[in-house]
Amino acid sequence: MAYVITQRCCNDASCVPECPVDCIRPTPEQPEFATTEQLYIDPDTCIDCGACVDACPVEAIFSEDDLTASLARFREINAGYFERHPLESNFDPLVTPARPPKELGTLRVAIVGAGPAACYAADELLRRADVEVEMFDRLPTPWGLVRAGVAPDHPGTKTVSNMFDSAFRRDTLQYHLNVEVGQHISHEELLAHHHAVIYAVGASTDRRLGVPGEELPGSHSATEFVAWYNGHPDFAERTFDLSGERAVIVGNGNVALDVARVLTLSPDELAKTDIADHALDALRQSNIREVVVLGRRGPVQAAYTSSEFLALGYLKGVDVVIDPAELELDPHSRALLDDPDAEPSLVLKYKLAQEYAAKTPDPANKRIVFRYLASPTAVTGDGRVEALEFAHNELADEDGTLVARTTDRTETIPAALVLRSIGYRGEPVPDLPFDERAGIIPNEGGRVLADGEPLTGVYVAGWIKRGARGVIGSNRVDAAQTVDHLLVDFTSGHLATPSGDRAALKTLLGQRQPDLVGREGWKAIDTAERSAGKSGGRPRVKFTSREDLLKAARP
Repeated sequence: MAYVITQRCCNDASCVPECPVDCIRPTPEQPEFATTEQLYIDPDTCIDCGACVDACPVEAIFSEDDLTASLARFREINAGYFERHPLESNFDPLVTPARPPKELGTLRVAIVGAGPAACYAADELLRRADVEVEMFDRLPTPWGLVRAGVAPDHPGTKTVSNMFDSAFRRDTLQYHLNVEVGQHISHEELLAHHHAVIYAVGASTDRRLGVPGEELPGSHSATEFVAWYNGHPDFAERTFDLSGERAVIVGNGNVALDVARVLTLSPDELAKTDIADHALDALRQSNIREVVVLGRRGPVQAAYTSSEFLALGYLKGVDVVIDPAELELDPHSRALLDDPDAEPSLVLKYKLAQEYAAKTPDPANKRIVFRYLASPTAVTGDGRVEALEFAHNELADEDGTLVARTTDRTETIPAALVLRSIGYRGEPVPDLPFDERAGIIPNEGGRVLADGEPLTGVYVAGWIKRGARGVIGSNRVDAAQTVDHLLVDFTSGHLATPSGDRAALKTLLGQRQPDLVGREGWKAIDTAERSAGKSGGRPRVKFTSREDLLKAARP
């Protein structure tokens, strides 16, 4: 018997060093780690000790004997990875990074943001240095996209917040929630009270289609829709027209699949989750029967992961529909699949599409329809969205790069709702340089650069550092790199000694933001939400307005 890593894997690699026989791959040191869909356990080497289960922050690892029907295929998926990448175990001793010398005193670090990248950076600092961490977020709640981005029907993924909660129990880390940097405290004031500031503010805006009609009522970003159904207080008052029978999602990454599931799942299923009450009420009245997911490139290059694509096949009352004609391959894609060294996840992605295409849909079921090689050209309608026009694409090799070229063939899909899901983008941070083209703060390994030179004491982590790619756990390795450089700079004397201490910061914030939410305030919110959910068998019932959140935070 072996253990198996399944769909929820967050790629944070906490399990890797815990394995006594070193059979989890890829590791953060391997080049494949940057692009892998998930981590895998070699079934021929696993000794069934369960150490990885205890280390996994998202409950993604199971004994092969305990796999449910929807996860059973991951036994084959894990084994398949090692057929392509035979295990070469490495039993070199783990190197524990040196801590800064005690004579340097206590390192003070401000972290702006409270999402996964911020939390991984804080955890790394707390483990590796004598440090005081001050964590800031403009919302009254921590955890960022774990709370406001992860789909409500993926509760296991949200359990990563339990790991952070446990790590942050000591007073060495203080929460300063409902505090906006640039409004309640400036960048310069942060530097005056800390040796270093790490900005982990994510990528809060979306990329646009740039086609006529994109501004019509009924055309929205998936960013807005996700924040709305997850109860983000900035989006709780938004409305979405669900009166039509068809919605179109432009883009086919995992966020698009999240949205497609939320639109097609039974409201009774969603009622068991932490979805916002206002969204649940709206979805109970929804007329949507079909969601069309458009991808710019072909089924082999689709942006979704094979594990999330696989999971769609187990949704109750929902069919995944693909016309076999959509799966005809260009020579380049065929060569990718026929290559003996093709990544198993790539082959699986296409095989799953073939399996869905071979099934006969049930007319009584809702449908998620996948279309490939399609680029929107216009959103049309008289005063509101009525249809989406798109051009058919063909794939071509341009100087070794596979690109999607539009053709003269066009098509129109009637729809009352169009959601674009083509990526997130970072926004400028006051008083810091910004790369408008890339949507990031320019940096080298997390050190912020101005005119090519590092800014003393200023760092970045997460999506604002590298762009909006990767999953929750990808931020662990990213944050560790930033903290490595920060600690090197502190140890070498490159960071300025702050003029203000923790007490001075507390006084300043008390004057600027009387509604600051600290540790006890967040604990009160968390307790109240969980208590409200208990009677309905839900993990929590979220407060979705700042007013209600702040009321719950007060003693």
